[in-house]
Parts: sequence; structure tokens; C-alpha cells
Amino acid sequence: MSRVGKLPIPVPSGVTVTLRGSNVAVKGPRGELKLDLLPQVTLSQTDGQLDVARTGDSREERSVQGLSRRLVANMVEGVSAGFSKQLEITGVGYRADARGRNLNLALGYSHPIVYQLPEGVDAKVDNQTVVTISGIDRQLVGEVAAEIRKLRPPEPYKGKGIRYSNEYVRRKSGKAGAGA
Repeated sequence: MSRVGKLPIPVPSGVTVTLRGSNVAVKGPRGELKLDLLPQVTLSQTDGQLDVARTGDSREERSVQGLSRRLVANMVEGVSAGFSKQLEITGVGYRADARGRNLNLALGYSHPIVYQLPEGVDAKVDNQTVVTISGIDRQLVGEVAAEIRKLRPPEPYKGKGIRYSNEYVRRKSGKAGAGA
């Protein structure tokens, strides 16, 4: 039994949801998102909330119900409030700079890295070491943050690299040294 899939999705004021068969379009103050639902679920709108129902009771249909409910809830939250991920850059000489749709990164390589941001995602840089990725599509924001982190993941000895703001990097001790 899907506990997540049964929960209704509240639709805040200022957000309109359009249902056309299996297509869902959510429009709000920050933008518009669209999704094609799988045929195992149906979406209905009543009294300012959305309900996701499944067509049968098989294992796949139960899992798809929870997934579809979460995807639609993320769309509603994205167009009303938006999503953001914060990355911290640690290391001597490591820095970032946002210029238009490009994110210029100096990460200790022999060349600067220019990361081009996809449409629908914005980056803001605070004091050259904190990068905030924001947008209305939760999946795209997370994917961009993961791609930027992959350019120089944090290493366990000195902690240098790019990490999420809430990420804990377990530190290792260096060489034990020569015993006398």
C-alpha cells in the first residue's frame, strides 16, 4: 500500500493545474512545468488539491502511484517556491565566478573550467566560494549541482574540492611517518 501516493497535493493560490488526459501542466509565478503521467495512474483535481489514484493493485501500479504523486508535488512546489542547492568550494586558489549563463571555476587545474548552465537553472556566487544553484525543476537543479560537484569532488585528506553545504566529508589521517 502506497502511503505517499494516497496523500493529497495542496495547490497554493496563484498556481493553476491543467489536466488533459495523461498530460499535466502546472503554471505558477515562477514558470511552467509539464509532465506526461504513466498510464497506471490518474490525476484528479478537487477543492484546491490534487489526488493521484492508481488503476489497479499490482506492485508496479502501487510504486508508480507514489512516484507520480511526488513528481507532481515537486512541480507544484517548484513553480510556487522553487528549489535550490548550495555548493561550497574549499581549497587554496579555488574560486567561482558567474557571468551570464556561464559559471567560471578555478579548481586547481592548469586551465579554468567554464560550465554552461542549462536553460531554467540560475547560479549565484557568494564571496567566490559558495555557489547557489536554483530553478523550478527539482531534477534539473540536482543534476546541475551534481555535475558541478563532479568537476572536483572533495578529497578525504585535506578536504579540498566542491561539496554540498550539508555534506559531511570523512577526513583521513595522512602518512603515519617513520618510526624512530
